[in-house]
Amino acid sequence: MVPLCLERAGAAPLIAGISVSSIQEDKGFIQALLPHVSRISHLSLVGYPLIKDVTDILPGFFASPMLNLTSLELEQDREPTHLFPSSQVHPPPLLQSVSKLKSLHFTRVPLYPVLFGIESLVDLKLVDYKFPFQKFIGFLESNLNLEAVELRIEFSKSSLPTTPERVVSLPRLRRLALICNNSIDARALLSSLYLPHGINIGVQGSRENSCGDMLSFLPCPSTHIQDLFAPITTIKYLPSPERLHLYGNNGSLSFHSNGAPQNFYEELDLFDTSAVREFHLPNRHRDRLYWVLERLPALEALIISQGNPGQTVLSVLAKEPLLCPSLKIIAFLDCGMNHELVNELEMVLTKREHSTAARLHQVVIVNRTYDLPGHFLISRIRRIVPRVDVMASDELPDFL
Repeated sequence: MVPLCLERAGAAPLIAGISVSSIQEDKGFIQALLPHVSRISHLSLVGYPLIKDVTDILPGFFASPMLNLTSLELEQDREPTHLFPSSQVHPPPLLQSVSKLKSLHFTRVPLYPVLFGIESLVDLKLVDYKFPFQKFIGFLESNLNLEAVELRIEFSKSSLPTTPERVVSLPRLRRLALICNNSIDARALLSSLYLPHGINIGVQGSRENSCGDMLSFLPCPSTHIQDLFAPITTIKYLPSPERLHLYGNNGSLSFHSNGAPQNFYEELDLFDTSAVREFHLPNRHRDRLYWVLERLPALEALIISQGNPGQTVLSVLAKEPLLCPSLKIIAFLDCGMNHELVNELEMVLTKREHSTAARLHQVVIVNRTYDLPGHFLISRIRRIVPRVDVMASDELPDFL
């Protein structure tokens, strides 16, 4: 089938994925592919002890240059001795056709000099590395057209600067995902990058003993990150795993650390939340809802997710002084609805109708299953709220 498919593909570009196990099981696959190597646009090689020995495992595979190669994914099983080989060390043949690369995904593969300064490179992913800090910064600086960078890395402690030695600008960067063993690694890297507006940043600690508070991961000083997303318009705190998302200025910051949940509320004080219009909160954190809502004066939509809301979820909205005077929408995602909750809604509406607050005009109930509230309960809600939307769905509607 392989020769037949390749013949019928004509001159179309090819996506080739090769692993050690596949070669051992069927060497005929490689033989069928050899005449078509020059047409490969995406190449994935995984499961090799060392990539520099791949020519011995794939004899003749690199005899023809891969002139159409735009995406390269390499994964080797062993950590290399030198992550940044000198220019005197010849790169493997598979790295001699990289001038047109747009996407580069490496796992434990050395970064040869030929990989510096690829003008076409826009997507970079590096996994399981321990880098000298300044050499890695130099690698990023040489590939200035990067748009998406994903890193699962660690820096050698002796190479970490106490203050940035230089700040690298990546003007086209739109997404940065960073998983670090220690918060100091994230702080050092973010402190050494000048990030453009509209970027989406994800930061995650990968060890259970990593420092859990967001401040320890942010650059020092953290003013640049705070200004980058101002004004923040949406905050989402999502469980499993517990993660904080901040959205604003056409960009976002996502943060997760195994030690972070208990510090979630305090971390909001790191940012200006006066313009937040939408707030998502798991029901199990309702005990400090008042503390949060008093920091969200412009809130228009409150989304409560998971579990049985029970009492006190909404009663905080009826306290004095009145919280969230612009609130118009309350949504429940995968929550158990009951008459007790409707009683709280009535109490909130009564309180707010006799104030200068905006009138609550919409309740949204979304459940991933068909375990939705019954007709009588929905009728009660419709008598007190102008608009009620009930739906079985995996996501909240776009009109929120």
